[in-house]
Amino acid sequence: MNRLQHILHNANHSIGVLQQLHDDMINNVLCAIADKTLVEIPYLLNENKKDLDRMDRNDPKYDRLQLTEQRLHDIASDLRHVAGLPSPVGRLLEETTRPNGLIIKKISVPFGIIGVIYEARPNVSFDVFSLCFKSGNVCLLKGGHDAYNSNNAIVTLIRNVLDSFGIDPDVVSLLPADRETTMELLNAVGKVDLIIPRGSQGLIDFVRNNARVPVIETGAGICHTYFDQSGDLQKGTAIVNNAKTRRVSVCNALDCLIIHALRLHDLPLLCAPLKEHRVILFADDAAYEALSGKYPEELLQHATEKEYGTEFLDYKMAVKTVKTLDGALEHIARYGSKHSEAIISEDTQAVSRFQKEVDAACVYANASTAFTDGGQFGFGAEIGISTQKMHARGPMALREMTTYKWIISGNGQVR
Repeated sequence: MNRLQHILHNANHSIGVLQQLHDDMINNVLCAIADKTLVEIPYLLNENKKDLDRMDRNDPKYDRLQLTEQRLHDIASDLRHVAGLPSPVGRLLEETTRPNGLIIKKISVPFGIIGVIYEARPNVSFDVFSLCFKSGNVCLLKGGHDAYNSNNAIVTLIRNVLDSFGIDPDVVSLLPADRETTMELLNAVGKVDLIIPRGSQGLIDFVRNNARVPVIETGAGICHTYFDQSGDLQKGTAIVNNAKTRRVSVCNALDCLIIHALRLHDLPLLCAPLKEHRVILFADDAAYEALSGKYPEELLQHATEKEYGTEFLDYKMAVKTVKTLDGALEHIARYGSKHSEAIISEDTQAVSRFQKEVDAACVYANASTAFTDGGQFGFGAEIGISTQKMHARGPMALREMTTYKWIISGNGQVR
């Protein structure tokens, strides 16, 4: 029995442990982990520094990898918030009584064992555990080499707290960071119930193409904001700046600004705040001409085909000019990743058509795509943003960590 097989064996054995835990115990454990996280801030930051020291500070993943004291305080707050949410398990989703007297109920239940594969984001270790633990799922964490020391410190902390409560620590495990383990996990049919990849498009494609275990895709976001002919310049300027620069390394960050040709004269003002953040703009010919002399020359480049459809995760943004709403819809349909798209418009018909026709998990009107987040939606922490249409779409939080089963009660009925 190799290491992963041993972990899978223990994980399957620990499912029964979770099923026996009361909500109060689950919530007390999550709050205890939050307290322990704050106590261990120096230790967690020291382990995180070992990972950071091996990465180029200019790498877009650096910000995702970095833990700070404030981020750890926010993580602790998220853990407490999840503890305060109602349990998603055992909800009555549907009930009917058949003519023959059978009572049929649809009840929410955990998946069982969930494997999550992610890249350089150690905060995901906390998020995934809290959501899985609260929803009665065992979790297998498969982080990347880049964050191994950070993830190991986090999972060690969590397992120590579980052990102090007398709970089998195998309800959460950190898997080896090698590719061989990934392949074995993806093919662990009958031992793992669900795989969730969270990261780049390359990671998601690899998991989808190689998995025999069911997969829910999350992560990659190529996000557009369309500034319509009737768009409000003040709203648009604030929205574009926030969506692009609030945090460039996240999947809900703006990658492409689409602008109506009749509003090109406003493009320099629309992009003005981006100068302070040294955002590089890849503009088509019409947009380039509108920005020339009004946006720093060293930050303005001609767009090529490759810039459209790129998730930059950096201080870079494409600009596309269209003559109609149809043009914007066509561009998004061609280059979007079905994550988050936005329109800035005072035309209610244009807004209605945009929100109806754009095929994405989250479609905004006059608001920043930065709100695509489980916490911002009021769900607490999230396990990722699902860009597919089966089971879950958009922020995957507690309720999305459950499936359901049918409970049938009778009184001697036979068919």
